[in-house]
Amino acid sequence: MTAPMTIHPLAAPLSVPAQPDLTGGRRVGVLLSHGFTGQPASIKPWGEHLAGLGYAVEVPRLPGHGTSWREMNATTWEDWYGELARVFDGLCLDNDAVVVGGLSMGGALALRLAAEHPDRVAGVVVVNPAVATRRRDIKLLPVLKHLLPSMPGIVNDIALEGADEHGYPRTPLKAAHSMVRAWPDLVAALPRVTAPLLYLRSTVDNVVDDLSEPLITGSVSSTDVEVVRLARSFHVATLDHDAPRIHEESARFLARVAAHPDGLPRDAVPGTSN
Repeated sequence: MTAPMTIHPLAAPLSVPAQPDLTGGRRVGVLLSHGFTGQPASIKPWGEHLAGLGYAVEVPRLPGHGTSWREMNATTWEDWYGELARVFDGLCLDNDAVVVGGLSMGGALALRLAAEHPDRVAGVVVVNPAVATRRRDIKLLPVLKHLLPSMPGIVNDIALEGADEHGYPRTPLKAAHSMVRAWPDLVAALPRVTAPLLYLRSTVDNVVDDLSEPLITGSVSSTDVEVVRLARSFHVATLDHDAPRIHEESARFLARVAAHPDGLPRDAVPGTSN
């Protein structure tokens, strides 16, 4: 008999219902995804801030995450996307509008949702998303994954001293190859993204290089694209010095794109002031 997996104590999903009395009577859902080898702890403060403003917030734990890198090695991009899509469907049923977002790979998954469901996504918020890389060693993954189960991890690229995303210390190579293999199809689908896009990008990122940003912003069909620079943070900006700015910019974006189709008085919109 296989022993039950042990889930990290901080990896529980976050699920908070909408408080329409705080959002002008309109139910607005927000789906946020953590990144590759990460877990919900890396973005829960972000989700909790938005929940405090009255938004319905879902932060799922993607399959294979928050347990062990060995278990993750048996999961794929389709598993991660499938879980996100399942939670997205539930949010759409319960809310008048839904915004999707995420960190790193979570941002890429959110973009995939926006490409697949342009009629149901009211906005997209991404933090240091990855859809491509200049790293040459990535091209070796199809071979390396059969020779090595894992390599040293890429966790805690954070400028803020003492911050911890509680990710895996090892990178599972079969899972990594599944993610990289999904990138070309995702990039090809980006023109189907029509929702407003808020792109939050660290000026120093030791995990995701500079190739993804122009690919994303230059490929989406969104006419409303805003890029915000995070000058004080590294890759895991959601736990870094710029976390408060991410919270504020996201709240402002939500108020603008999803609060009400015909607009609301500013004093009825969360996260704004006269």
